[in-house]
Amino acid sequence: MEKDIENVNVKVTPEMFKRIPRDDIEAEKIARPIITFWEDVWRRLKMNKAAMISIGIIVLLIVMVIIGPHLNGFSFKEQDSASRNIAPNSLHWFGTDSAGRDIFTRIWMGGRVSITIGLVCAFIAMIVGVAYGSIAGLVGGKVDTIMMRIVEIISCLPYLLIVILVTLWMDRTDLGSILLALSVTSWTGTSRMVRGQVLSVKNEEYVLAARTLGVPTWKIITRHIIPNVLAIVIVGLTFDIPGFIFSEAFLSYMGIGLQPPDVSWGIMSSEAQTQLLFFPYQLFFPTLVIALTMLSFTLLGDGLRDALDPKLRK
Repeated sequence: MEKDIENVNVKVTPEMFKRIPRDDIEAEKIARPIITFWEDVWRRLKMNKAAMISIGIIVLLIVMVIIGPHLNGFSFKEQDSASRNIAPNSLHWFGTDSAGRDIFTRIWMGGRVSITIGLVCAFIAMIVGVAYGSIAGLVGGKVDTIMMRIVEIISCLPYLLIVILVTLWMDRTDLGSILLALSVTSWTGTSRMVRGQVLSVKNEEYVLAARTLGVPTWKIITRHIIPNVLAIVIVGLTFDIPGFIFSEAFLSYMGIGLQPPDVSWGIMSSEAQTQLLFFPYQLFFPTLVIALTMLSFTLLGDGLRDALDPKLRK
């Protein structure tokens, strides 16, 4: 008790205080570095291990479809009756099919077609869907009503019927006809999604100010609307790519897609189904790369959805 009283009665002198120097530069210094929105998205995406592994697998697949057909020296369409149905070995790494063609070379050559279809159709759906949905949502009124009724009519048409009609109209089943058939109805989902986002953004102050100042509609869309819906469009793009790859594989598997001598993962799966009981490896490898591609893009889409969500920002 006496010690407490002594401490209370301690005399305070100026020498007990040390003046902290004030530096204008240090005062303006921000402890946390400033990063942009996309830098923050990349930072959060790197924390998702599944998404980063998926990016690695996608990059590996793209590299292999470029250089893979040239690694073992076999042609993807060269037939050798003496090398039919050979199991995987040191010469034919994935074995050969019933026509004696090297499966390893055909896998990566077919991957060029399958991945090209997935990427091209997804980008067409994104561009058309963003433009259509932005105009419908921003203009509104009767224009919006008519445009959305058109989308509903198109989306009701089964894509198998569209593929059959397009192939009959073009009188061929090549890469161009498949791209056209899959792209005719693919943009409707994106347009609905973008329209909903535009309806929530177009009444913001900066959009109203731009319209008041007489800024053209196309400038409002490109400068104000699209940047605000870009995040959700990118996520949708990563989910659309595996869907188109699977659609092509399904159509080719059913015999209404690409036809030999063209090669794709779907054609290889269709040709290998008759040999499943005797040579299962012929079906295993094309279905494996299809599954890996679809899983990788799906996991990447999940990671991008979490990284682009501002509510999860820390």
